[in-house]
Amino acid sequence: MSLIIAEIGTSHEGDAAKARLMIDECAESGADCAKFQWVYADEILHPKTGFVNLPTGKIPLYDRFRQLECPVSFYKKMIDYTHSKGMKFCCSPFGLRSLEELLSLNPDYVKIASPELNHYPMLKKLAEYRKNQKTSGQKLVPVILSSGVSKMEDIRKAVEILGKEDVSLLHCITSYPAPETEYNLRIITNLKKELGIEMGVSDHSLDPVLVPVLSVAAGGTIIEKHITLSKKTMGLDDPVALEGEQFALMVHCVHQAEAALNRYGKDGYDYVVNQLMENAGEGGKEKIEAILGDGIKRLAPAEEANYGRTNRSIHFMRDIKKGEIISEKDVAVLRTEKILTPGISPEYLEKVIGQPLLNDVTDGSGLQFSDIPENFLTLNS
Repeated sequence: MSLIIAEIGTSHEGDAAKARLMIDECAESGADCAKFQWVYADEILHPKTGFVNLPTGKIPLYDRFRQLECPVSFYKKMIDYTHSKGMKFCCSPFGLRSLEELLSLNPDYVKIASPELNHYPMLKKLAEYRKNQKTSGQKLVPVILSSGVSKMEDIRKAVEILGKEDVSLLHCITSYPAPETEYNLRIITNLKKELGIEMGVSDHSLDPVLVPVLSVAAGGTIIEKHITLSKKTMGLDDPVALEGEQFALMVHCVHQAEAALNRYGKDGYDYVVNQLMENAGEGGKEKIEAILGDGIKRLAPAEEANYGRTNRSIHFMRDIKKGEIISEKDVAVLRTEKILTPGISPEYLEKVIGQPLLNDVTDGSGLQFSDIPENFLTLNS
């Protein structure tokens, strides 16, 4: 049976009563796991990153994330309440502080969201924690990676850092909503063989059935999809989330597909795919084939423009003059998002510390190779 994760994210708006109602909705809809996001704005983006349009007006995106910050006690209550409903608890940290606090609560799963797949300082910290667990004979905390807005080399590097034991990967398209026909779900079959880990899908499409069911047919064993009490509420992801009735439909259809796969054995795949083609009506065959795709990992058209902006890079945290030495406090690993310029990969973070700056730079701008000596990799090694 697939692990079905209901992504609450931050749609609770920091309201514990609403969060409990959402957990109730997850359980009643048939989810196996309720998922949250542990937000500290300064771990995610720079204050100058730009604005977001909300029903109440236009506000800085940084301020919107600040509104979603919750204390550790909030998440402890959510873990306990989730467990009381017979579900597992999963959560996404977005930096070293949120990771450390999350791990202190012993979650059932740690989820690394797509934009953090290249947050190498956080991945290394998580890998170190899991190594210590193994050394002391503890059960490893399972890790679920999402691979939206990523390339194959990004996936391989993250898996290399974390290892393969109790690590799984969700194919994803970082677009809201994501077009079903760009999902290319045969990737699940291919990456499962290549990487040797469990695969699934993190689905941001609007349809409650097509991508989840086809992901199971392709060999996926994990499905993550956003859930909401109402698509009209203020949560950042509410417009692309499923309301309870839709989520329950998804769960029902997934379990039906799993039953067919078990019943028909090697013919199960064809049975499930043909059923979907018939139910999709005119043009159904072409649409299902498009959703399945060719199985080659590439950026989906809907997310190509986000590569380098949604995922992490190194940004300056103050105006700095040419000739000054870059200190640890001068830079951060952040999402670029709206209007700033992306910087170089977080893999170079430790190497840029202590380097002299070759240009004047402004607060929030991405650090470029041209800002530091060409031989920076060997200067302080």
